[in-house]
This record gives sequence, C-alpha cells and structure tokens, in this order.
Amino acid sequence: MERWLVEHLSHWLGGWPAVTELDIIGADVRDHPGWDGKIHPAIGVSSPEAGVLSLPPHAVTAATKLYAEEKDLAVLGPWVPALVGFPERGWFTAVYRWTTHPEPLPDAGTWMAADAPGVPDWLLPFGGDVLVAMDPATGEHLAGVGIKRHDAYGHELAVVTAPPARGRGLARRLVAQAARRVLDEGALPTYMHDPANRASAAVAEAAGFPDRGWFAFGAAEAR
Repeated sequence: MERWLVEHLSHWLGGWPAVTELDIIGADVRDHPGWDGKIHPAIGVSSPEAGVLSLPPHAVTAATKLYAEEKDLAVLGPWVPALVGFPERGWFTAVYRWTTHPEPLPDAGTWMAADAPGVPDWLLPFGGDVLVAMDPATGEHLAGVGIKRHDAYGHELAVVTAPPARGRGLARRLVAQAARRVLDEGALPTYMHDPANRASAAVAEAAGFPDRGWFAFGAAEAR
C-alpha cells in the first residue's frame, strides 16, 4: 500500500513524501492535461503530519510568499486559482481516502465501454470501461462508477446513483467492485468527497475506504 501510494502521489503531484507542514512545489505536470484531457493547475494532498501543494513552476514563488505570511492553507487556497492563471475556478477541499482491502460486497454492476449505447452521458468523460448498474427488468440506469485514471499507480473512483435508486446499497457495492478491479490491474483505488457529504462518506466507509485524516485540495475541476 505505502509503495503504491507514494508512487501515485509522486507522479500525480510531482513530488512526495511531504517533509514540512506544507511543501509548495513546482511541477511541469500541472501544465499538461489530466485524466479528462483538461488542465488541473493546482492539486494538493495532506496527511495529518504534512502536505504537498503542486503548482505550475511559475506560480510557486508567489504562493510560497503568501503562505509564509499567513501559514494558513485556508487563507492561501482562495488565492491559488488566480495565481496559477485560472481565476474563474474555485478552491476545493475533500476527504482523501484509499484502500488495498475493499469490503467483499457482492457485485452490483457490469463493466461497459463508456461510449456504449445506454451508458449515461455523465460517464462518457471517463473513457475506457465504466461500471454500470441497470434494472434487469426495465434496463433503466440505476447507478454507475467512473474511473479517473490519474496515472499508472492511482485511479480515483467517482460514483453517482440515480435518485429513485438511492437507499439500496448500490453505491457501496459498485465502489467495492470497482476497487477490486483497480487493484487487479496493479493500481491503488482512491476516493474523494466533500467533508460535509455524509452520504458519500458512508459509501466510502462501507466499501472499505477508511478515513485516515487525509485531505486533497486545489483548484476546482473545469466543467
């Protein structure tokens, strides 16, 4: 687990482990398209002890100066999108989770190509295979999981359940099923959610993604 996590964060952020309260580093990867073909100009991850904020090299000096004045990521964060050249984006903070032992819940979905007929449009940007649960009687879409393939070492899972299908335990089963596949492919499954999203937190816990006190943060993804 530790090796996979370090490999993933080293590639995704451009540097890890963190050695101070917050290492602000310049990484060329921030100027290149991410999992969805879009630029993700500011990404960070923190453990309870330390963290790394990955920025384009040109933004490091200004961000480091601002952080030195306040020593508070909550103050620095809202300024970061403008510092990296994307002032229209917001700043996000998410609980960051990973697992090497997903819960042995029964499978709930079928793997399909993201562009296959009947797959909901929201899953198309993920590309590759996506995990879809459908009503066997009507063919109605119930829930799905897309995979953000950040690099060869870490794949982030995103799950959405259609409102009429909520409360059946589909999301946790799909997330556990997807996590097993990611592990079989030799990568670490990760999961992120808003700290206030209790439903998503419950899905993560039930699927085997414990809360270790880690967070991810950065400029919000382009829509």
